[in-house]
Amino acid sequence: MSNDSAKSHSSSQSKTSRWGDPVVLGVSIGFIVLFVALSLYDLDMVANGISEGFAWTAKTLGTFFQMLLLLTFFIAMALTVSSASGARIGNRHTPEMSNFKWLSIIMCTLLAGGGVFFAAGEPVYHFIVTPPAFDTEPGTAEAVSNALAQSFMHWGFLAWAVLGSLTAVVLAHLHYVKGHPLRPRTLLYPVLGEKFMSGWFGGLVDALCVIAVVAGTVGPIGFLATQVAYGLHELFSFSEGFGTQLIVLVGLGVVYVTSAVSGIDRGIQLLSRFNVFLALAIAAAIFIFGPTLFLTNAFFQGFGEYLTSFFTMATMTTETAPEWWMQWWTVFFFAWFIGYGPLMAIFVARISRGRTVRQMILAVAVMAPIATTVWFTLLGGSGIYYQLNGAIDLADALNNFQFDVATLTVAQALPGGTFMALAILLLTTIFVATTGDSMSYAIAVVGSGHDDPNAFIRAFWGIAMAVMAGILLYMGSGQISALQQFIVITAIPVSLVLLPSLWTGPQAAYAMAREQGLLPKEKEHARS
Repeated sequence: MSNDSAKSHSSSQSKTSRWGDPVVLGVSIGFIVLFVALSLYDLDMVANGISEGFAWTAKTLGTFFQMLLLLTFFIAMALTVSSASGARIGNRHTPEMSNFKWLSIIMCTLLAGGGVFFAAGEPVYHFIVTPPAFDTEPGTAEAVSNALAQSFMHWGFLAWAVLGSLTAVVLAHLHYVKGHPLRPRTLLYPVLGEKFMSGWFGGLVDALCVIAVVAGTVGPIGFLATQVAYGLHELFSFSEGFGTQLIVLVGLGVVYVTSAVSGIDRGIQLLSRFNVFLALAIAAAIFIFGPTLFLTNAFFQGFGEYLTSFFTMATMTTETAPEWWMQWWTVFFFAWFIGYGPLMAIFVARISRGRTVRQMILAVAVMAPIATTVWFTLLGGSGIYYQLNGAIDLADALNNFQFDVATLTVAQALPGGTFMALAILLLTTIFVATTGDSMSYAIAVVGSGHDDPNAFIRAFWGIAMAVMAGILLYMGSGQISALQQFIVITAIPVSLVLLPSLWTGPQAAYAMAREQGLLPKEKEHARS
């Protein structure tokens, strides 16, 4: 660690209290309090204001968000075949954890909650409402591959790449080699320099990234409570009102707060491994006892269509697609992933010590997306199969964006009926828990500035998100939806934090490769 870097780290730490950076804490908590207070004061005012901001952002900056994801993915792929791809993260020659544990944590934290929530309903929606990139007749056999391809676009390579490829490389170099804290502001250090890192503006950047993640995580937490309450009502005639939702919320909070407090090596890792085993068991049951041949053909046709129509789908704009469709699908999802980007990158850099740059990028931007497409095919493809054959009818529910109804309906139509529905509800719950624990941990890391934050700080953020979800559910699920729309607005500042990684990511990888003797050292005058 250089003297300058040590001074930077010391300066940053000196302004961090026991509970974390006061700017990060004040602005983040202030947002939560203000959002809840304004919602209590005037629900319609908050919902309408966010809706207008959401529509403006999606229309004005949607193309920028799309280009950011495209460039991130392709630059990251180029980096995996470069001479710098053999550099190891964290100056370790061996990984901290096994491949299975490492990949389990990645799969269960990045996009887990949202991916499971949408896996059953989104492919069916695109099957009954043809996406603008295609012209097939909705609800026909010809529409199957297009429906899956559109879902793969939203949850595939581009989504995963922005969460932990180039940005994770930048953070790995600046934290483990240069000694800078694991904070979103560190992504801007190569551009803005030392003064920015230790100033109030750096704290504001961190806070905005925390707010984006809070908005993105409270949504799945709240929606899970409504989904499980609905499932218990349909299966066992329990009340699906606020009381049941609150019980689900408390149980979920206890699980993910306990996991976050115990740390990566214990709770987070164990919960992720259990979730992967459960997901594999459910996937095997669906594939073996469900419409096996249909799912096999649908996956290969859908993935082939995804690759051949990749750029058509990725570059759709309001000029070539209905404005409402772009706002509520492609731009909404891409903005959601951008909002998660900095804190997910922190998490990926933290768990990837000892991995090479190539391994880290391929795991996050290639292997995980392919696994996601398989899961969407198994659950969503089964939904399409039953919709196509008239066993279920989700048209009304999905046209009203009732994805909790879609998940339970598809689950009940699968072999095993009620048992499968319960298993999928349990899986969804644990997936959301793994998102909650990893984000509680990552937010605590941002506040404290180091990768082993105080257990009380981790618990505080986990409880804060659960309480916020509970308050918003008490007001009505519409406020959870309003908070989800707010994600698109928070993507504006966060996208500017991610933008420099397009060039600083490769620079960081080459710097690590030179420092580790994999490439010739730069000449002295080139460094000055």
